Amino acid sequence: MRFGRTSKAVGAAAIAALALSACASTDGGGEGDGTGGSTQASGGGAVTVAEVNGFSSFNANSATGNVDINGKIWYMTHGSFNYITNDLKVVPREGFGSYEKVSDDPLTVKYTINEGVKWSDGNAIDAGDLMLAWAVQSGHFDDATTDDAGEVTSGNTYFAYAGTTTGLGLTDVPEISDDGRSITMTYSEPYADWEIAYDVGLPAHVVAEGAGLADEQALTDLIMSSPEGDPENPQERPELKKVADYWNTAFDTTSLPSNPGLYLSSGPFVTDSMVADQSMTLVRNEEYNWGPEPKLDEITVRYIPEAPAQVQALQNGEVDIIAPQPAADTLESLEGINGIQLLTGNQLSFDHLDLNYSGVFKDVDVRKAFMNTIPRDAIVNSTVKQINPDAVPRDSHIFDIGTDGYEAAVPVNGSEDWQKVDIEKAKELLDGATPEVRIMYNADNPNRVDAYTLIAESAEQAGFKVVDGGLPNAEWGAALGNGTYDATIFGWISEGVGVSGVPQLYGCDSASNFSGFCNEEAQKAMDELILTLDPQRQQELQIIVDTKLFETGYGLPLFQGPGIQAADERVEGFKYMSNQTGVFWNFWEWSIAE
Repeated sequence: MRFGRTSKAVGAAAIAALALSACASTDGGGEGDGTGGSTQASGGGAVTVAEVNGFSSFNANSATGNVDINGKIWYMTHGSFNYITNDLKVVPREGFGSYEKVSDDPLTVKYTINEGVKWSDGNAIDAGDLMLAWAVQSGHFDDATTDDAGEVTSGNTYFAYAGTTTGLGLTDVPEISDDGRSITMTYSEPYADWEIAYDVGLPAHVVAEGAGLADEQALTDLIMSSPEGDPENPQERPELKKVADYWNTAFDTTSLPSNPGLYLSSGPFVTDSMVADQSMTLVRNEEYNWGPEPKLDEITVRYIPEAPAQVQALQNGEVDIIAPQPAADTLESLEGINGIQLLTGNQLSFDHLDLNYSGVFKDVDVRKAFMNTIPRDAIVNSTVKQINPDAVPRDSHIFDIGTDGYEAAVPVNGSEDWQKVDIEKAKELLDGATPEVRIMYNADNPNRVDAYTLIAESAEQAGFKVVDGGLPNAEWGAALGNGTYDATIFGWISEGVGVSGVPQLYGCDSASNFSGFCNEEAQKAMDELILTLDPQRQQELQIIVDTKLFETGYGLPLFQGPGIQAADERVEGFKYMSNQTGVFWNFWEWSIAE
C-alpha cells in the first residue's frame, strides 16, 4: 500500500502513502482491456492541478520520499507492470511489459520489459533496472540488528525502502534472461500479494554512475555477487553501501536538479520545470510510446495547502482541478460556483495519533495515560463531521469503516476502552508524573491543527506538558521517524488492494514503522498474513495485529477521511478516485473541451 504517509485524507491532508508497487488506473477508459495499446491523442492543451503538499523527492519509494505528492508525480512519470482502477481492480499494462506466474509450487514469476521501452534519456529499461528494483524491494542484503529503541547496533539496513520487504524477501537472487530484458523470481513460500509486490523503480544506470560504479552492468554484477545479508554475521559492503546511500538521498529535492538523470521518466510525462515550494510543470515525454498516449501536452501542479485558497484558485480560473481538505464550508463554497464538476465520496484514508515506544512513552502506562486524554469525538466534530454528518471516530488501525473486517474487528480489538476521554484514569496511570510530550504534525493542515489543539488542551488537564512540534508542510514528512518528537498526528492512505500494507506499517523492521512498535505475537501474525491466500484467515490475522496495537498503547485512530474533488467543466475525463492516486488516476484521459 503506498499509504502512500498520509498517507492521506487526500485533499488537503498532508499525507503519507502505503507503498505497494501497483499503480492506479482506469475504469472503462484509457487502456480499456488492459492491452496497453497506444491510443491517439487529440486536442493537446494544458491543465493545472492544485495539491496540498509540496514536492520533495523524485524517489517516491524511499522512507523520506514516500509522501502523497511525490507518488503522484511518480505515477505520471513512470511506467509500471500494472495499475489500479477506480473500482479497485488490478489491470496489467501490457504496453510496458508483462509478468507471468510460471509456477505455483514453488511460486515463480517472470517479469519482462517490452522491447523499445526506455528512459527519457534514450537508455533502454532492462534487466539492470529490474535487478536494482529487486535489491531495493527485497531487503535481501540487510543485516542490521536493532535495540529496543529501534537503533541499529550492528550491520546495515541498506535501502530505506518505504514499502514492506516481507514479500520479495521470500525470493533469492533472480535469474536474468539471455536477452537482458527479463528476470525470474522464485519464492520460498506462497505470497498473497505477489501480483502487486514488485515494479520498476529508479534508473540503474543513473544510480550506478552516482555511486561511483563503472556502469549499469557493474551494478548488476554487484547485486548478483554480493552475499545475502545475515544479522548473525554482518559484513562490510562499501560498494553496496554507496549505491544504497545514493538511492536513499540523491533524488530528494524541491528544485529541478542540474543532473537530468535525477528526474528521468519512463511514463507519459517528464518534469520540465520546478519553482521551489510553489509548483512544478510536466510535459510530454517524447520518448514514450508504450501505453495510452495522453491527450494533454502539459500538466502543472501548484502547491496550495489551504482549502479556501484552492477553491478561490478554481473559481478564478488559476487552476483547473482541486482536491481540497474536506470541510462543510469548502463543500458549500464549491456548490456555489457555476461551471465546475463536483465529486464527493469516501477515501481509503484515516488520520491517527501515533506514540513512540521510546523516550517519554517507553512506559506503556504513560502511553495509555495519554490515550485516555484524546478527545476523539471533539476532533471528529471539528473536522470531518462538518462534511459528513454521520462521521464517527474510527475504531480500527487496520480496517476501513464499512468493511466486513471492520465489523468483525471492532467488538474484539480492544477499541471499546478508548471511546471517551478519562482524565482521572490518565492521572491515575501517571501517578503524579508530569511528562513533557512533543507532538509533531503538519502545521499547514487545518484538520491536523484542530486535532493538535484539542489533544493538547485535554492532555494538559491530566498533567502532561505538551510542546507544539508542528512543522511546515514542506518539512513534516521528512521528520517522520527522526526521533525529534514523542507523538505525531498524520494519516495513511492505501491503494485499496492487498494485505502487505499491514507489515509495511506495523512490522518490526519496516522503514514505515515510525513509532517503534514491535510485538512478537503481532509479527508472527503478519508473517503468516503475507503467506495466506484465504480471505477469512487474512481477516483473523489482521484482527490479531489490530488488537495488539490497542493493547500495547500504539496510539489511536481518529477518523476516516471523506473526499472532495472538483474540476472546471472544460476538463473532460475527470473521474473520482478513493485511493492514494487521487484525481491523477486517469490523467491520460484528461482533455480540454473546445
